[in-house]
Amino acid sequence: MAKWSKVLTSRDTGERLQLQGELTAQAGSAEGKDKVKVTTEQTYQTILGFGGAFTEAAAYTLSRISPEKRAEVIRSYFDPEEGLGYTIGRVHIHSCDFALGNYTYVEENDAELKTFDISRDRKWVLPLIHDAVKSIGKDITMLASPWSPPAWMKTNGEMNHGGQLKPEFREAWALYYTKFIKAYREEGVPIWGITVQNEPAAVQTWDSCIFSGEEERDFVRDHLGPTMHREGFEDVNILVWDHNRDLIVERASAVLSDPEAAKYVWGTGFHWYVSEAFEEVGKVHDLFPDKHLLFTEGCQEGGVKLGEWFTGERYGRNMIGDLNNWTEGYLDWNLVLDETGGPNHVNNLCDAPIIADTVTDTVHYNSSYYYIGHFSKYIRPGAVRVGLSSEASGLQMTAFKNTDASVVVVIQNETDEKREFAIQLGEETVTDTLPAHSIATYIIQ
Repeated sequence: MAKWSKVLTSRDTGERLQLQGELTAQAGSAEGKDKVKVTTEQTYQTILGFGGAFTEAAAYTLSRISPEKRAEVIRSYFDPEEGLGYTIGRVHIHSCDFALGNYTYVEENDAELKTFDISRDRKWVLPLIHDAVKSIGKDITMLASPWSPPAWMKTNGEMNHGGQLKPEFREAWALYYTKFIKAYREEGVPIWGITVQNEPAAVQTWDSCIFSGEEERDFVRDHLGPTMHREGFEDVNILVWDHNRDLIVERASAVLSDPEAAKYVWGTGFHWYVSEAFEEVGKVHDLFPDKHLLFTEGCQEGGVKLGEWFTGERYGRNMIGDLNNWTEGYLDWNLVLDETGGPNHVNNLCDAPIIADTVTDTVHYNSSYYYIGHFSKYIRPGAVRVGLSSEASGLQMTAFKNTDASVVVVIQNETDEKREFAIQLGEETVTDTLPAHSIATYIIQ
């Protein structure tokens, strides 16, 4: 018989990522129980990893608490044993809203990029990345995204409030990404991939820039793709879209339907705001099965939500929905924010799984932290999603097989009632009950 164990997080019992010990398996199926059947012979996508964003806001916040608390937060995310086992990350190419202000890496009107300099990142962002790498014991799979080109490259003459990239600066802007990749490599931070533009369909009060699907296609095909290859960065992956699920099919298709653009593109990045139409993500896989899908940003908007449970459930629900639709990895937004839900240079305050109160030097772990851990700690890079069928109503679930042959099943109960069911893997079955508003990870070795 295999060894079955269970890890539980439950709203009403105080259990948080708590190992429940071994479960007793029986041969055959459990009669009269709602069955959850795992089929390891049926396989889907391979997992890249789980992680969060190294924003200037997060790094600056951690610089404002005690060294001991800062180290605790890093360990809580990146340590494979004590923490959530994060292995992937995201960083912004110059400023985003969760920076202390608008900034770029070049001087005004330097179209040749001779003044390119990332020294600002050496103050907070790069030290945080280096410390996270030490905690993991290996390099982070890092995605980099721009929120806006420099103001002088844009039609509206500012980094905020949308605007578009002026045609005469397409080549210079394409080169900018490669300058960033090179600079980060020189700092010992390899960049695994880049997105073309963060949220290209939204005019935001913060750093933003509008691309239509056709503009993104043409920029990748005629400028960014060729420039990346010419500069020796053909090994760095390019992701398109990097925005919400509601338009993902249309926007992915605009680029990936063009073979000359598609040859440069690894896949499609997306966010969770506006829509939970997970099936739209799956449609992109069905249309372009040779391309990849990565969740690149999500957070709870509207400031800090200390102690709330719905935030964790939102993470769990979205992660299960996307993973069941061919998503290969999950990137949370800010790793940590301060007691206000910032800093954010346009006051677009949000929540984060860890809140660091810089006034009292206290670290708060939100429900979202524990919910993410039910995936990131146990579904490891290289894991493959496997077949799962369920007769149990009111439960959301997903299943994976790790490279060490262990099988992981994550089941979430968002309902107000406890749910009883039986999990069957091969010839073995375990019967279990999930409390109301809880999530469990089952590990079968």
